[in-house]
Amino acid sequence: MAERMQRFVHLEQQPPPKRPAGERRIDFAEIHRRFEAAEASEQASRCSQCGVPFCQVHCPVSNNIPDWLKLTAEGRLEEAYEVSSATNSFPEVCGRICPQDRLCEGNCVIEKGYESVTIGAIERFITDTAWERGWVKPPAPVRGELPSSIGIIGAGPAGLAAAEQLRLQGHAVHVYDRHDRVGGLMIYGIPGFKLEKDVVLRRWKLYEAAGIRFHLNVAVGRDVSLAELRARHDAVLIATGVYRAREFAAPGSGLAGIVPALDFLVATNRTNLGDHVPDFANGSLDAAGRHVVVIGGGDTAMDCVRTAVRQDAKSVTCLYRRDRANMPGSMREVKYAEEEGVSFAWLAAPEAFLGDRRVGAVRAHRMHLGLADATGRQQVAPIEGSSFTLEADLVIKALGFDPEDLPAMCNETSLAVSRWGTLKIDHRTMMTSLDGVFAAGDIVRSASLVVWAIRDGRDAAAAMHRYVMNKARPASVARLAAE
Repeated sequence: MAERMQRFVHLEQQPPPKRPAGERRIDFAEIHRRFEAAEASEQASRCSQCGVPFCQVHCPVSNNIPDWLKLTAEGRLEEAYEVSSATNSFPEVCGRICPQDRLCEGNCVIEKGYESVTIGAIERFITDTAWERGWVKPPAPVRGELPSSIGIIGAGPAGLAAAEQLRLQGHAVHVYDRHDRVGGLMIYGIPGFKLEKDVVLRRWKLYEAAGIRFHLNVAVGRDVSLAELRARHDAVLIATGVYRAREFAAPGSGLAGIVPALDFLVATNRTNLGDHVPDFANGSLDAAGRHVVVIGGGDTAMDCVRTAVRQDAKSVTCLYRRDRANMPGSMREVKYAEEEGVSFAWLAAPEAFLGDRRVGAVRAHRMHLGLADATGRQQVAPIEGSSFTLEADLVIKALGFDPEDLPAMCNETSLAVSRWGTLKIDHRTMMTSLDGVFAAGDIVRSASLVVWAIRDGRDAAAAMHRYVMNKARPASVARLAAE
C-alpha cells in the first residue's frame, strides 16, 4: 500500500508530547508520553521508503526500519513487532535510550528538508503494544533442546542478548552476575526518566520463564573462578562491561564530596527501587540542597545533572572542556537538561578543588579549541589567566570508564588484554586467548552504547553456537545444525 507512505511532504514531524519541565523535575518517570495508535501510524507514514535506507545502515543492529515503519502505517503492529524483534533483542529499550539523533534519525534521508521520521518513539510504541497484547513470548528452542551448557558472566545488555539467542538455539544457559538484579547498567546506571525499571525487569522474568538460569550475587573471582565455569560449561562468555571510573588528578581531588558518577547513579537507582543505600541515606550521594558541579560531557554526565535536578539540588552546573558542538553526548539530552534548569559552563575545565575537609568550590579555567588531531577532533588548551570559581559542595566526576583488571580478578594470567585493558578477541570467532572463552560488549570495545552491546552479544551467541556444535558433532552435522 504505497499510498500510505511518503507523506513527509505535507505531514510535519510530531514527536510524542513531553511532560512540562516543571512537572518532570520532581520525579523519575519517563519524560515522553506514548504515541496513540493513530499518531504512530501517521508519523510512520512519513517514511520515504528510500532505496538505500541510511537509517538501517547506521543502526548497529541493522534494524529493518523502513519495513516496520510501513507495517505500522498500515496498522499491522504484530507483524511490525516481529520484524523489529528479529534483529534487536530489546527494541523497547533502544526506542527509549538510543541516541537516535546520532544514529537512525540523524541519518534519515528526509531529515534536512522535512525533519526525520520519529523512529525511536515508533519503535517504543510497537514494542510496548506487543507487551500489552501478549505478543512477546519467552524465547523457546527452535529445533529442540541440545545437551550443551553455556555460561555467561554478566547480566547486562550483551550478556542478555547472547543468552536469548543461545536459548533459541536450544542450549542450557546460565547467567552469573555480581549484582542482585538482572540488567547491568540498564537497571543501575541509566536513570528512570530515560528507562523506567519495569521495562528491564519484565525481560528478566521473561527469560526466567524461558528456562535461562540466573545466578545473582555471584562474582567471578570471589564466589566462583573462571576455571570452574570453564569446567562446568561447554563455552563461556565474558560480558562484564566496564565499571572502573577514570580519575582526574588535580589539587584537592581527595576531598570529601567528590564522587564518581556511577556511585551517584547506582545509589539513586537503588533507592528508587526501594533498597536502603547508606551513603544515600546519610547524604553523601544525595544532591538535595547542594550546589552540584558535574565534570564531563557525555551521556553519563547528562544522566548525573538531570538526576541532581530531580533530587532538588540548589544549583546544577555541567563543566565541559570543549564547546557544545564538540560534546560527545546526545544533543537531545543537553536540550532536556537545559529545559530542566541545568547550567552549562562550556570550554571550561577544573584546575583545583577547594575546601578544608570537604569540597566547597571548584576553581576552573577557560579553554581554547585548537587544531584537529589525527582523529579529527580539536585539541584543547587552557587560556592563561582565565581562572574562575564555581561554588560546589558536591562534585561528580563523569569522565568515562575503564575495564577492571580481569586477568587478576579471574586469576587467569593467560587472558590477553589490550593496552587499554579491554579483552583481546579474534574478531572472526569472538574468542579470547582462552579456548572456549568468548567476550562481547564494552569489555571488548570499551564504554559504548547499549545497542552496540546488543549487537555484540548476538554476534557472540552465533559464534559460540558454531563452536559448541563443531566441538560436539562431526563437521558435516554441525554445519547443518548451524544453518
